[in-house]
Amino acid sequence: MKIAVMGTGVVGNTIASKLTELGHQVMMGSRTKDNEKAKSWAAENGKNASAGDYSDAAGFGEIVFNCTKGEASMEALKQAGEKNLESKIIIDLSNPLDSSKGMPPTLSISNTNSLGEEIQKAFPGSHVVKTLNTLWCGLMVNPRMLKDSHNIFMSGNNAEAKSKVKSLLKQFGWQDEEILDLGDISTARGTESYLPLWLRVYMSTNNGAFNIKIVR
Repeated sequence: MKIAVMGTGVVGNTIASKLTELGHQVMMGSRTKDNEKAKSWAAENGKNASAGDYSDAAGFGEIVFNCTKGEASMEALKQAGEKNLESKIIIDLSNPLDSSKGMPPTLSISNTNSLGEEIQKAFPGSHVVKTLNTLWCGLMVNPRMLKDSHNIFMSGNNAEAKSKVKSLLKQFGWQDEEILDLGDISTARGTESYLPLWLRVYMSTNNGAFNIKIVR
C-alpha cells in the first residue's frame, strides 16, 4: 500500500519506519521538498521510502498519517491540499497541545470540540480517524513491548475507514479486542482530553512505556 506520513519528528519517523518494515511504500512529507530529516529518513529506509513536501506526500498516499504537532496540523493539511486528500483516510495522531506558557502544556481545544473534529470539518471529503494519540510512539508500533494486554481507541464517522485503519493497526501488533471504537469523530474529545493526565504520569515517572488497560 502507498502511505503518506506527514511529519518528520520522532512520531512520524517511528510510524514511517514501521510501515516500510511491513513492506508498505511510504513517502514522508514535510514543509519543503528538501527537508534534511525527511531525506535522511528516506535514505536510511530503502527502496520503499521516499520524501517530498506535504502536497507530494498527500498525492502519493492512499492513506495519510498526520503525525505533525497539533498546533501545526491544520496548516500542514492545508498545504497538503484538499484535492490530494479527497476521499482518503486521514489517520490523525495529533493532539491540540499548547506549550506557549511552559510545561506542562494545556489543550488549545477541549470540552465541546476536538482537533479531530476541526480536521474533519476542514476536509469534509476525507475520512478522519483519530487513533494512537494516547500513548508513546514506541508503543504505537510495538504494543507487545508491554507484558499485559492494553487498549487504544478509535474515533471516526466512517465505518469502512475505521475497518481499514483497524487492519493496519493489527499489522502493528494490536489485537482485535484491544482496539476500542468509541464512535464518531466527536468522541476524539475524550482521547485528546486524556493528554494532560498522560503528560503528568510521564513527568512523574520519566517513562513513556505505559498505557491504559480497560478492566470490566
